[in-house]
Amino acid sequence: MKKDYENTVQEKESVRRRIWDEMLRTGVARFPLPPHGRIPNFSNAERCASHLSNLKEWRRAETVKINPDSPQKSVRLRALLDGKVLVMPTPRIRQGFIILDPDSIPDSKMSDAVTIRGAFRWGEVLSTVRDVRRIEHIDMIVEGSVAVNVHGERLGKGEGYGDLEFAILAELGIIEREVPVITTVHGIQLVSETLPQSPHDVAVDCIITPDKVIKVRNRPERPSGIITHILDRRKVREIPILKELLHGRL
Repeated sequence: MKKDYENTVQEKESVRRRIWDEMLRTGVARFPLPPHGRIPNFSNAERCASHLSNLKEWRRAETVKINPDSPQKSVRLRALLDGKVLVMPTPRIRQGFIILDPDSIPDSKMSDAVTIRGAFRWGEVLSTVRDVRRIEHIDMIVEGSVAVNVHGERLGKGEGYGDLEFAILAELGIIEREVPVITTVHGIQLVSETLPQSPHDVAVDCIITPDKVIKVRNRPERPSGIITHILDRRKVREIPILKELLHGRL
């Protein structure tokens, strides 16, 4: 079992490195560079926000969770401009989540508010389980990716925080397993092969590139919450909200 897991980790890293190398070689990777070790920024990422805003799922959503990485900045800004409450995870979830209410942010400051530093200035940090429960419900999740395929299998940058955020929010009943999960990527990041997956990986429902929108059919089943037997105990020690949530369960 341990060997199988290690093989999966190695296979994932091989795909990531191939994508990072190709994005750098072709010049589609944008600052911050190099793209390696990141959710890579890419040329024309802003077009993805425009495509996303046309989806009925987006129009219906009142509260959205969006990752804090560079290529999704335009999506975060679109959320605030469209009057949606924005939830952002803090780096490595160390301080929980940040909630940003567009009604409390001046129009001239919205672009600043969707950066990590700006979110701390203009949003409210939710650092305990009790705090996070105030969100009540999240209607959509937007994730960055390193690689994704048309079956909805996704690879992040390899640290697992996006999947863990999903698990925490599912445990708290703030999201449902079937919540729409969307990723925005460059076409180079869309691969044809089956991607290696782990039990905690969260598949996506829709893939948006600067040029097209792909609706996923028959995506893999998602985890219903935190899978404790494969959870990295180091993360439990380093993430106070996770430690609080799992108190007495480990």
